[in-house]
Amino acid sequence: MYETDALRLLVTVADTGSFTQAAARLDYTQSAVSRRIASLEKRAGGPLFDRLARGVRLNPAGHALHRHAVEVLDRLARAEHELTAIRAGHGGTLRVAAFSTANISLVPAALRAFLRSRPDVEVVASEGRSDALMRRLAEGALDLAVVSDYPSGLPSADGVTTEALLEDELFVVLPREHRLAGSGTIDLRELRDEAWLQDAPADRPMMLTEVCARAGFRPRKIVRIAEWTGKFGYVAAGLGVALVPSLAAWAVPAGLSLCRLDDLAPRRTVYAALPAAPLPAALELRDLLHEAAG
Repeated sequence: MYETDALRLLVTVADTGSFTQAAARLDYTQSAVSRRIASLEKRAGGPLFDRLARGVRLNPAGHALHRHAVEVLDRLARAEHELTAIRAGHGGTLRVAAFSTANISLVPAALRAFLRSRPDVEVVASEGRSDALMRRLAEGALDLAVVSDYPSGLPSADGVTTEALLEDELFVVLPREHRLAGSGTIDLRELRDEAWLQDAPADRPMMLTEVCARAGFRPRKIVRIAEWTGKFGYVAAGLGVALVPSLAAWAVPAGLSLCRLDDLAPRRTVYAALPAAPLPAALELRDLLHEAAG
């Protein structure tokens, strides 16, 4: 592996044709240039310059290494320029992820506004569960995530900070033929005999269990269905009922009945999560998420 400083010295000596002039340009002593070139030649397996009466010039091996050195130094310079632009909030890539229902309206609305004002930034968007997104933020794989404390609490991760965006009320979705369909607002206790469709792992506490406990009952049965399309399909078939965040209310199929719950209605908090040293572009998107949530 050749050191960057050694490659830069090789290029400078080749450009000036002289150890003395290269030393002056780089603020080295001539003896230091001679030693470093000798070390570089030893690593390269032989001479890289022809020593002339006045100055030096690249030999065939030197020309070969010089060509690669110029390319490497140019790529590093461009990388440094790109990183500087990213840290200044200009250009670059912004890696964004969110849980599924945040991607229905909240995140798209903020991203649309962001891309209108910042078309120079490439946004890479993805989706995942909140706990996985927090881990990816901590690992440096994301620049911003939208997460929530539903259904089993807000996960934490080292170096990740969160800001509340909104409080999201949860409704219940019923099949059209259900006895309570179309009721508008219903008492949670009237659903004590229902099977509930839920995607939380079996070994974690769930908001649904806590809310039902406050209403004086335990869910009779929990059917673990992860995707919303699957939940809606099960509800339509009369196989259970499901809590639906207000963020996803407009995506509920027309053949189902969406009802509010009474004062026992569960609520979740939606957060913007950022790494310890967020990019300026991530901070801009966070502000737009606050606006979209408002």
